[in-house]
Order: sequence, then C-alpha cells, then structure tokens
Amino acid sequence: MGLFRAEGAVYKPVQETDTASPPPQPNQFYLTANVKAPRMAGFLVKVFVWLLESPILGGLLLYILKRNNLIHKFISYAELEDSPLYVPLHPYDSEGLITNAGLNPQLRLQTKFSLNTLADLKEQEIKHIDSDLSPPEKVQQAIDCLPLSSEKQPFFHRWTVLDYSKAYSSGDITPRMVAERFIAAVRESSNPPMKMSFFINYNEEDILKQATESTLRYKKGEPISVLDGVLIAVKDEIDCSPYPTTGGTKWLHKVRPCTGDACCVMRLRLCGAILVGKTNMHELGAGTSGINPHYGVARNPYDPSKITGGSSSGSAAVVAAGLCPVALGVDGGGSVRMPAALCGVVGFKPTFGRIPLSGVLPLNWTVGMVGILAATVEDALVVYAAINGPLPSQQPTVSLPKVSFPLLKSATSISAIKLAKYDAWFNDCSDDIRVCCSRAVDKLCERYGWKVVEVTIPNIEVMRLAHYLTIGSECSTSLSSYLQKINCSDQGWDARVALSVYGSFSSQEYIKAQKIRNHQMQIHRNVFAKADVIVVPTTGVTAYEIKDDALKTGELDYIYGAALVRYQIAGNFLGLPAVTVPVGYDTAGLPIGLQFIGKPWSEPTLMHLAFAMQALYISEFRKPKVFHDLLYKE
Repeated sequence: MGLFRAEGAVYKPVQETDTASPPPQPNQFYLTANVKAPRMAGFLVKVFVWLLESPILGGLLLYILKRNNLIHKFISYAELEDSPLYVPLHPYDSEGLITNAGLNPQLRLQTKFSLNTLADLKEQEIKHIDSDLSPPEKVQQAIDCLPLSSEKQPFFHRWTVLDYSKAYSSGDITPRMVAERFIAAVRESSNPPMKMSFFINYNEEDILKQATESTLRYKKGEPISVLDGVLIAVKDEIDCSPYPTTGGTKWLHKVRPCTGDACCVMRLRLCGAILVGKTNMHELGAGTSGINPHYGVARNPYDPSKITGGSSSGSAAVVAAGLCPVALGVDGGGSVRMPAALCGVVGFKPTFGRIPLSGVLPLNWTVGMVGILAATVEDALVVYAAINGPLPSQQPTVSLPKVSFPLLKSATSISAIKLAKYDAWFNDCSDDIRVCCSRAVDKLCERYGWKVVEVTIPNIEVMRLAHYLTIGSECSTSLSSYLQKINCSDQGWDARVALSVYGSFSSQEYIKAQKIRNHQMQIHRNVFAKADVIVVPTTGVTAYEIKDDALKTGELDYIYGAALVRYQIAGNFLGLPAVTVPVGYDTAGLPIGLQFIGKPWSEPTLMHLAFAMQALYISEFRKPKVFHDLLYKE
C-alpha cells in the first residue's frame, strides 16, 4: 500500500500550541467531522458485511474507509513528538500534589496533565469522606449534603431516591407494592403497541423477593439506608446475579458466564437497593443508536419512534420513563451521557479510576467507566456515594485522592466559576441545540455571576478518531479469544461491521493514537489552567427516527454517530469527569442536554454546577409520552 500512502499530519509540540482565543493559530482552526460512509441497514448492510469479510476485497475496502475518513492522515501516518500514554491515570500524593517519585517514565508522563490542575482545584463547599466508611455510611454522608426536602412541586418531576425512602418510612406505600407496579409497567411497556424494549432480562420472582425483604426491614424500622427498597436497573454490561451478562449479544454469556455481582452492584445491594434487571444496550457497545437486532430497540420515552442513544440505551429510558430513579451504565464513548441527554435525564461519569471496573465486561479498559443515569443530580450523588472507592483487596496502580462530596444546600453556594467555551466546537450542532445551550450558559452566568472564558482546543476531531481507534482496538482484543468460538451468524450485522473495522487497526496505529492521547492531555491541562470546567452541548443532534429497515440488522449511520459523540470524547480518552443536565427541548419536543467536563477528581465542582443548572430548569421539565408513576399512581 506504500504507493497509496496518504500524507500524514504533523503536530506541533504542545508548547507551541496556543489555546487562547481569539485568535487561533492557522493550524488550529476547527475541523468538522469528515465522515464518508453512507447510512446502511437491511439488505445493504448484509452485502457490506459480505464484502468486508471477504479475504481480498475486505482488506482493500477497509483501507479505503480508513483513508477516506482521515484515519491515515491524522493517525496512521501522523508525526508527533509526544510519547504514548496508554492509561489516563491522574496520580497525586497524600497532600494533593503530583508525585513523580517512584513512578516509571510512563507514569511520569501521566502526571503532566495534572501538574497545574490538582493544585488549582480549589474545591468549594465540600465535605471530605473517610474512605473506610461502608457504602451505607457513605450514602448517609451524601444525604447530609443535600438541601432540606420540600413538598411536591406543582410542575412535573420524577420521583427521587428520597421520595421513595420517605414514602416507605411513612408507611404510605411499601417496596413490595412498588415492585408489583414496576413489574406490571414493564409488562405493559414490553408488549404491543409500545414494545419499548427497556430490558434484556428481568426476573419477577427475584425482584419480589428483594422487595419483600426490604418491606420487612421498613416494618421493623430498620432500613439499611435511603436506598433500601429503591429500584435500580443495571446495564447488561455489568455483572448482576442472577442474570447472565450478554453485552447485548446472543452469545457472550455462553462463553463468559456471570459468577457474581460486579463491585458497584454489590455495594448497592449492601445499601438495600432492589436490582430490577439488565437493561438493553447496543450490541457490544459498538454503536450510538441503541438499536439492538436481538432484543429490540430501546425506544425514547419522549417519542417512541425515536432512538434513545447508546450504548446505555435501556438505562436512560427506564429513568426517563419513571420506572427507576437511578440506573447504572458504562461510559466508553459517551455511552452514559449521550442517552441521558437524548432522554432528558442526568448522566454522570466520574474520573477514570474512581469506581472499580471489577465485574464489568472488559470491552474498553482504558476509556470505559461505570456511570450513573438519574432523575436528578441529587440522586446521582447518592448512588455515586454508594459505589465509589477502590476495592479493599486491590492496591491502586497510583494514589487516588480522598473522596469529597459537594454541599448542595444551596444552588448559589459556590462562586467565581470560570467556564471554558470553544465557540467553533460549541456551535457545531443543530440550531435548536446551539440556541438552547447558549441560552442556558448565559442564564447560568447571569444568575450566579460566573464567567465564560473563550478558548481554543486544537484537534478535537483528531481526538475523536484516536479514541475510535483505541476503543475499537481494545474491544477487538478483549473479545478475540471468544470470537474464535462462535459463528459469525450469532452476531448482529452492524456489530460484524464494527468488529471488522476494529480488527483492521494495527499496533502501530494504536500506539500513534496513544501519542495523541498524551498530546491532548497536555492541551487540556493548558485549557484548565484558564478555567474550572469546559462547557459544551452534550450531543450535536437530538434523537432521530428509528427506521424499519434497521430493526433486524441494526444500522450503520456514522454521520449521525459522529454528531452524537462530538462532545463526549475528552471524558473517556482523557479520563475526565463529566456530567450532563437537561436544559430544554427542540422544536419537536425532544430533550437537549448541556455538559460540563471537569479537571481530574473535580466531581464535587461538577455536581455543584449541575445542581445549579438543574435549579434553573427543573420547573420546565416535561413529562414524557411514556411515563409510569410507581409511587403515587395517577
């Protein structure tokens, strides 16, 4: 292929890269996504799979795809001085300072990003938490950080963890009654005419057993925590007994049996939560639509003809539809924040390493992180309190900072916040999203006196491509031994395309992508020297239509896919914490989310900002077309 080799991009050292705006340097102008691949579904995608999997044509076609979509130019043949950075860790010492002592050269590189950020976190209004506390004790600490409860508001809002806990404690309703209503609602939503396909698997007997045990604890006046009896759904990428973990496939659970709960699930059980089943997801997490040809399409409660987004599609939908106040997801490329935004709920992804990945499918081990989808920011904090912290049996690779929770007593509790905003990137979305999110930022700054800092973040599209190459390579590698044991016919058609592309990436390309990771780490360090968080829309488009030809084969729509992940990548590729909050609706009534991306370990600041944003818009939240009131039936 040397005759057809594309000219590679040359990246200047970060020291010569200006993140100030305006004006940007000539080579830093914003590059829009250059996606050259038509939408395919049905018969067309089957033909495409046949071509990709053919010995001769497949290699040529993959080469053309990578060349035309600029992977060759920006990654394969790129030139840059930076060393590769394989894991986005952010180590520090016990005093909150970066330490180089005792680290190998690779980890010394990893400290570069945080040198100026941990010292400048200056977290306001926080409460430090003892790492030795049990999950129920941490949950109580989080409850103590929340504002005093108020009566039911006259506007629409979803029932929260505290609403359920208070109702149970008062005796107005029991966990058993709520569980019975939940089962009836899932049955209704699973059958025609709805066919919402929220769950891949749920076990009525197991749900009722958990609910009965919780009901008895409340009758004795001995609930374990406020999460006791609260329904929580789990993405089918996370181990949760007694269910198999399918990863959205028809085969993975047969070669990788689930032997127990993931760490995050175990911690929720210790708090008394009722784990209600495994939610639907895009097969192997290898897509953004949430369309699954095996288990049906998890449909958007705001408009069942529209997608939920992926890959944590079912988790976002059950929260939006009122079936659970909280659900767990896994965020490898916006897979929690994206569907949360499309379904009008909160989506929170902590810093890489903050929540153990034990018991989570190892599909993308350097970019994936357990995340939380919730009705409110407060609910996200309560569940985060339950599941955060390293495994006691495992020594962390690097030192982790102590956990702190935000004191959310008032939305005006923090001051002098600076929001980094890159206009060209921010505005690369639909008109409805641009207007809505710009208005939200203006409203936020006007209400709280915060400031917008204009910045330039070079090579964002390059980072998207490098992330795609990374997540694809890791997925392909993690599944390689399993794929040898199954027939191709067991896989969905769109997943077969994804796996073919993933398998085409070379070790050289993977290392180049990690060099870009290090490059972007340093660029973001410079951005965070100027501001506390980065503010962007969560997605470039709102939920789009589910077409009939995709129902049995899935679909390939990389143009929509690129728009959906446009603002997600730094959170995963660089291991940064991020949160999305609903801030409005497009002209068709579909939800729009605004996202805050923070410095490493700045979860309290992100929670403060999300809480402040939520306070400005919660009275404008709209009830979805598909909604179930399990607490006080209408």
